[in-house]
Amino acid sequence: MSSRPAPLQFHKMHGAGNDFVLIDARANAHSGAQVFDPRRASRIADRHLGVGCDQILVLRDARRAGCRLRYEIWNADGSPAGQCGNGARCVGLYLELSGETDAGPFTLESPAGPVTLTRCADGEYEVAMGEPDFRPEAVPLSLPMTLPARAGRYRLDSPWGPLELGAVSMGNPHALLPVDDIGDPRIPEMGAWIGTHAAFPAGCNAGFAQVLGPETIRLRVVERGAGETLACGSGACAAVAILRRWGRVGDTVDVLLPGGLLVIKWPEADGPVAMKGPAEHVFRGSMNE
Repeated sequence: MSSRPAPLQFHKMHGAGNDFVLIDARANAHSGAQVFDPRRASRIADRHLGVGCDQILVLRDARRAGCRLRYEIWNADGSPAGQCGNGARCVGLYLELSGETDAGPFTLESPAGPVTLTRCADGEYEVAMGEPDFRPEAVPLSLPMTLPARAGRYRLDSPWGPLELGAVSMGNPHALLPVDDIGDPRIPEMGAWIGTHAAFPAGCNAGFAQVLGPETIRLRVVERGAGETLACGSGACAAVAILRRWGRVGDTVDVLLPGGLLVIKWPEADGPVAMKGPAEHVFRGSMNE
């Protein structure tokens, strides 16, 4: 009698091109998905030898009262992540397709805390992503702040000269560098360098924003553990929060990413950021491990 484990069941999804392998490992789901570790995550995420994705979403039974479920986020390199707005929308769509939601808002338990989703009339989801935390110790970040102090600007000496950037935690660490040309070919290398710099002890997602006006920016994000992705939801929220604090954008901003459009709202400087965008189910399948 063969002892080979049953194939792992999964769903391939994406939010504005940021792609995921979603695995439902709740109590009544396939038992083979119960145990997860960095090696397994990186094997599934491999675009040549596995399914291929930027991140893996593993659904678990909720621990917090009032949450439909909780989910883990694993980066393509096997490292865990704390927050993922595009992933949250994909979880919301999965629950909708599974008949587990109704017309009202619902709350999920992310690694960084609860997030509330609302299905919009156009079929997209809006996610309440929580309040940005600009404290250096929350990012975490070990650079001295430059003047003016309230603006949260930092200087980082680099191989490309001094860089002026902002930093914030959206449940995961983000740095943002304004650029004149979003097509700058140095961005992938600069993002990888910033993301692993010792000034960010936990690493960071490095964003590069070209401000087109107070209501529109272009954005590229080099994510820790995944490299440059077609979209980063928490990165879009971080970019708008930082740029608004610097007085460069308003409270509702269209964020144009390589994979599509996200709409970010931050109506109150001390309140939560909301993110609206698409989610798509691509296919379902099984993987022999």
